[in-house]
Amino acid sequence: MSTRIDGLQYANWSEKIFRQLREGAVDAIHVTITYHENFRETVLNVERWNRWFERYPDLIFQGRTADDVVLARKTGRTAIFFGSQNPSCMEDDIGLVEVLHTLGLRFMQLTYNNQSLLASGCYEDEDTGLTRMGRQVVAEMNRVGLVVDMSHSGERSTLEAIAHSSRPIAITHANPSSWHPALRNKSDTVLKALSETGGMLGLSLYPHHLKHGSDCQLQQFCDMAARTLELMGDGCVGIGSDLCQDQPDSIVEWMRVGRWTKQVDYGEGSAQAPGFPQMPSWFEDNRDFGSLEQGLRAAGLSDQQVAGILGENWLRFFVKSFGAQGTGPGAVHSISE
Repeated sequence: MSTRIDGLQYANWSEKIFRQLREGAVDAIHVTITYHENFRETVLNVERWNRWFERYPDLIFQGRTADDVVLARKTGRTAIFFGSQNPSCMEDDIGLVEVLHTLGLRFMQLTYNNQSLLASGCYEDEDTGLTRMGRQVVAEMNRVGLVVDMSHSGERSTLEAIAHSSRPIAITHANPSSWHPALRNKSDTVLKALSETGGMLGLSLYPHHLKHGSDCQLQQFCDMAARTLELMGDGCVGIGSDLCQDQPDSIVEWMRVGRWTKQVDYGEGSAQAPGFPQMPSWFEDNRDFGSLEQGLRAAGLSDQQVAGILGENWLRFFVKSFGAQGTGPGAVHSISE
């Protein structure tokens, strides 16, 4: 069986889910550990994960380099890579970028729907691109090995991040807007620029990002994946399921509202109070990676293409992304070197 990596999940973590990861043979996963939390609150979330690593060492461990994916496969466990869906965790202090990387953060979004200190979110009326601070933070993220994630950012901000970053960036969970025109999905212009610079797209299984929502059929999704490979090339596409398993609906409100408004932000795909949509029947939890693999094969993809989407492409991206730049004492060398 080839490597299986999920580029983004935000589950209500438990022993049940950790065991399902193993049943689904998921070797590595990028987990959101923070949204609107400040630095100290993010540290508390790291502490919470430390307790899980301590309690379930036979199931999970913290991943820091691509080598940890290889270790996970050898030992029958899942490597957990930390990420943030907002730059709130670094507050207004660029020095915290390196500290967060030292704590294990490997992905950070420059925005979460709204304007941030760094860039514009996809829900803003005007996208003004990277800010002065944003350009400095991207350079610092490049230096330490913290991946720039533009999943919730606007078009101009995303294109400027791709152009300004000295290392490939990621859109960890989104789909082509040409397939389904959700605000969070990305234009062909963005996807071509992403692939031309060696970046990664994680295809999302979250219903608001799918054509026909929860009723999207497996073959519709897999046919879209095949067309995305034609647009971007075989090496730039993976899975970023955006699975939010077992989360209460109150968490959606935290994700969308945080501390920035007193009002309910209805968000994408709904004119009612926020809640989690039902996942498509063919991907309800991590045990369903097998059905996804079957669907990709039925869409006419080769064994190599299927293996790339399910994890090999993310693994190659991890190799070139998580270490410090340069050859000094802070640089990290991984499996391809």
